[in-house]
Amino acid sequence: MYQAQFDRFEKKVWLSSPTMHGEELEYIKEAFETNWMSTMGKNIDEIERMACEKVGCNYAVALSAGTAALHMAMKLAGIKPGQQVFCSDVTFDATVNPVVYEGGVPIFIDTEYDTWNMDPVALEKAFELYPDVKVVVVAHLYGTPGKIDEIREICKKHGASIVEDAAESFGASYKGQQTGAFGDFNVISFNGNKIITGSAGGMFLTNSKEDFEKVKKWSTQARENAPWYQHEELGYNYRMSNVVAGVIRGQMPHLEEHIAQKKAIYERYKEGLKDLPITMNPYNEKDSEPNFWLSCLLIKPEAMCKQVRSECEALFIPEHGKSCPTEILEAISSINAEGRPIWKPMHMQPIYRMNGFVTREGNGRAKTNAYISGGSVGKDGKPLDVGMDIFHRGLCLPSDNKMTPEQQDRIIEVIKACFD
Repeated sequence: MYQAQFDRFEKKVWLSSPTMHGEELEYIKEAFETNWMSTMGKNIDEIERMACEKVGCNYAVALSAGTAALHMAMKLAGIKPGQQVFCSDVTFDATVNPVVYEGGVPIFIDTEYDTWNMDPVALEKAFELYPDVKVVVVAHLYGTPGKIDEIREICKKHGASIVEDAAESFGASYKGQQTGAFGDFNVISFNGNKIITGSAGGMFLTNSKEDFEKVKKWSTQARENAPWYQHEELGYNYRMSNVVAGVIRGQMPHLEEHIAQKKAIYERYKEGLKDLPITMNPYNEKDSEPNFWLSCLLIKPEAMCKQVRSECEALFIPEHGKSCPTEILEAISSINAEGRPIWKPMHMQPIYRMNGFVTREGNGRAKTNAYISGGSVGKDGKPLDVGMDIFHRGLCLPSDNKMTPEQQDRIIEVIKACFD
């Protein structure tokens, strides 16, 4: 039971805040001095080139947000009103909302424990239940690549295209290949908390010149090649500012440095918490190298005290030798550090509660309700709704790469005290 008192940090330790280096300001100044302040300029050209070089693709389009890039990907994928689309379940809603922008109907695919990403077994089951689906949206959670080879093979078998949401995993690799290059349509993000940031921004990545030209056109209000403003299809104001691109241009050379810092944070947590009944967010060391964007922990079932969550509040009952995410997050907050719950699964969100949800044993809606009330498990003895189980037992730890080892040691001690 958490009772220990620890001194508060004078300056807040954030979950993941921007880390600036100085070059960013020089490129912003360059945009100002050359008067390229809008959606064209050298900064944009350079970051598109740098992203292609890093990820290993032919074309990139710098856009105002990762969500804008995802929207362009959904348009290219040909999603039509009423069309069902398979989506990762444990993710931020920006992964899914662009499906709905185009009138699509998300069907959520359960998570697997090995990587906390889309379960290939559940995806195969989903194609049995919904054989007409032709688009699959896959996210790499917290910078850890999913089982993308297996997912690609299943999609190929069923004639489905992949939208790869690598918003959280820029710089991560799977079997030697960078994420952001596995899908038919690929997206990365430069949001303020990402491993490389522009304060905002995102990018569409592709090997298709045709798709590249379509996205460039659509994202600049779909203007035709005419001496006046000529429009023959719906367009969007989605292009990135050359000023924002200046921030990203200054950040890009520091990507590997940021990844190394994030990995060190992950390893310190893993070592410091090794005697507790917890595990860290997992990855396959043989196949993948995450970018370690966020370090997370999962409390073992037998070490969970009682916890209940409503739509907007959480309560727990302290118990000696046990803890829960709510208690740990409150304890971390008490010393002026920021943690977060795991992304709440999309099928549990009020906006998407009526949408389909598929586990590895089939349609998961009835089983989800059983799990809430009594702990329904599958043939392997594990919870049927893996995403909800991870949400219930997991949390994101302070992972800011400006956090000192001494600050992290204090956070570790606070977490340990929760299990006393």
